[in-house]
Amino acid sequence: MTKKIAHVSKRKIKTVSELAELIKNKRTILIASIKNIRASQYQEIAKKLRGRAIVKVPKKNMIFKALDSSGNESVKKLKDHIKESYAVLFSDIDSFELAAELISKKTLTKAKTGQEATEDIEISAGPTDLVPGPAISELGALGIQIQIDKGKINIKEPKVIVKKGEKISQATADVMNKLDIKPFSIGFMPVVAFDTKEGKIYIDINVDKEGIVKELKNLFSKALAFAVEIAYASPETIGFLIQKAGRQEKALEKFVGKKITEKENNVNDKNNAADSNVNSSENVTNQAGNSQEVNIQENQK
Repeated sequence: MTKKIAHVSKRKIKTVSELAELIKNKRTILIASIKNIRASQYQEIAKKLRGRAIVKVPKKNMIFKALDSSGNESVKKLKDHIKESYAVLFSDIDSFELAAELISKKTLTKAKTGQEATEDIEISAGPTDLVPGPAISELGALGIQIQIDKGKINIKEPKVIVKKGEKISQATADVMNKLDIKPFSIGFMPVVAFDTKEGKIYIDINVDKEGIVKELKNLFSKALAFAVEIAYASPETIGFLIQKAGRQEKALEKFVGKKITEKENNVNDKNNAADSNVNSSENVTNQAGNSQEVNIQENQK
């Protein structure tokens, strides 16, 4: 009995070969989720990445074969992170730089019924363009407090209408659409990357560049304040330390001057009190003398 040999098309063999060649020659292999991305949005993002990265959406078995044929045990670990709705990006730029670029190209989109909230969705307080009518009952059904001002609906206070992990209802989606709230972002979401130059795999490679810069600035400010507080001299703190010393010098001069003034006032008060006592004694003496003179004159009479 002859054994059947599975037929593999030349197209599939060519695809696997091309993928294996990219894995071998490119510095970064990044797996990104493309869940909920429409074909038109995918094409637009891929076009923006042209010249920076090669984007492929191969079938899972093909990318697995390409990874296995690479001979690199580390890169094979990417298979554990390849799920449904994914794209593979090959690039010569750094993994984190590529991830940051993908995130920067994400666009906001409106909510759809049945979508799961990735974070709490809050309606902010403030004016809206909605006019009184059906919108009043629709907002009220979600527990949103409103008031009417100049013929428009104003939201009185913030309100979380969907919590993280909850499904978005039809009523909630309708309200968000009317308020032009876009709680979701569409784009390539970096999942994992392999740096062939470093031989390292990076998991959870989402990079919020602005958030990181903001956090670094905040940490630097705290570190600088602490260094100035303990008088640690460095090129970054020397200017602040000089200013601090100047303020302390002025405060000390003011304090010493105040103490000297108080001391002088105390001395003056004592001198004045002594003068007052002397004057009082002289007055008593004078009064006694005058009294004696009166008595003498009366006796002579």
